Amino acid sequence: MNTNDFDVIIIGGGPGGSSAATYLARAGKRVLILEKEIFPRFHIGESLLPYNQKIFRELGVLPAIQAAGFPRKVGAQFFLGNGSMSTRFVFRKGKFTREPEVVQVERAKFDHILLKHARSSGADAREGWTALKTISDADGVNVEARDGEGKTYSLRARFVIDASGRANLTGNQEGLRVVHPRLKKLAVFGHFTGVALDAGEAGGDTVITRLENKWFWIIPVSQEKTSVGLVLDKDEFAASKLTPAEVFNQWKEFSPVMQQRMCNAQLSGEIKTTTDFSYFNRRLIGGRVLRIGDAAGFMDPIFSAGVYLAMWSGKLAAEVVTKSLAKGDDGSRRFLKFEKRVKAGMHFYWQMVEHYYTKPFMELFLQPRNHASLPDAVNAVLAGELEGGWNLRWRLRYFFFLVKFHTRRPLVPRLNFAPLRRQETSDVLSTEKV
Repeated sequence: MNTNDFDVIIIGGGPGGSSAATYLARAGKRVLILEKEIFPRFHIGESLLPYNQKIFRELGVLPAIQAAGFPRKVGAQFFLGNGSMSTRFVFRKGKFTREPEVVQVERAKFDHILLKHARSSGADAREGWTALKTISDADGVNVEARDGEGKTYSLRARFVIDASGRANLTGNQEGLRVVHPRLKKLAVFGHFTGVALDAGEAGGDTVITRLENKWFWIIPVSQEKTSVGLVLDKDEFAASKLTPAEVFNQWKEFSPVMQQRMCNAQLSGEIKTTTDFSYFNRRLIGGRVLRIGDAAGFMDPIFSAGVYLAMWSGKLAAEVVTKSLAKGDDGSRRFLKFEKRVKAGMHFYWQMVEHYYTKPFMELFLQPRNHASLPDAVNAVLAGELEGGWNLRWRLRYFFFLVKFHTRRPLVPRLNFAPLRRQETSDVLSTEKV
């Protein structure tokens, strides 16, 4: 057997690539992961969704994740920046939500656990190897790759799974990337100690604080460390002429909610930035190539869907490749079904993200009414329920209809993003219930 010949080459060893590799290796396939970095390595995107738990169990990696001691996440909290309004979603209370909790993770540690698990499951995982380009033909795919010493290799596989993240190797190679015209964001973030978290199980929640056209996240990633970040328009950041730390601190001081949470916080390391341009690829498939995770599309991280979408689409890609190898064909018909299914799943979150930046959506979202079980439907989406059937789909359509109706005839009180007077702020923060 040619040592450069594989059933599947996976470009990228993040959560999506590692998950696909584990499924395939456990099915007896010869799998190669090409990961350009050396793990553990820093990565943003630390909040998971409860439906990750099902995949952890299937992969057999749940015991290792539990042993890592990551904080439990049982809900998510959303605040207005001025402290005047908030709501909390507790996953186990949603009647359409089948997974009640998950963990928050420090990605350097979490991603390394997944990659090591893929290797122990039988995958050949090569760190420090960069995939340069792919060329598909009727029988397979040639992958040109470079190792850590700069030597170039020509590798061959029946199929390729592109899990290259926002590097988007095959999508960019084919000119498929379409950037969202409005969601051109930038994240300014860091890890902190001493962030004020809630007592009890709510201390593991993701906390989102919404200002008029930007938002903060607070995500506990270990017993001592909390990830805190600000997402804002890239053009606004550039026009400010301020350093990332100055921008972060300026808007932190603008929000009483953030002031209270960060009053005793100490920065660990430095404030960093990353572009958060939302985009999608026009096609998620090519000749014997499947795109998963951020290599399929990347969206604003407000609802923490990134890691789950990567692992879920990695699972689907592994299933398609396994069946295609068994049949001995190019998998083209199965590829089309994969693309339709992944696009539909991504569409759930695209709808939520696009509406999130509108005031009518936030007015209904922060003031939920138990009408037609709509809060339960939103709860399920926040937990990762992508394929909940008609029961979920019609409720979400109805919810978006109500958002549109609300723009003309108010269904709940209008929101005020303006800062409150000092006494009002003190009263709100001292009596806040989430």
